[in-house]
Amino acid sequence: MERHCCEDMRREVERGCDQHPDRFDCPDCLIHYSSWLRAYGLIVHDGGSSTIRIRFCPWCGARLPAGSGETV
Repeated sequence: MERHCCEDMRREVERGCDQHPDRFDCPDCLIHYSSWLRAYGLIVHDGGSSTIRIRFCPWCGARLPAGSGETV
């Protein structure tokens, strides 16, 4: 179980949807966390599974882990 910087980040990373089994298809899911890379990204809702890496939490401003790669 990963420990996220704040409750808002945890809630967004764990957000699910009854209408969309894949989080990347749901317009309400905004943040993806890759435990393998230890990196966070904003989900790009373009029909794929792209993300844009973020380095600071949009809610609390905490610096996020550097991760181990350039893509999430």
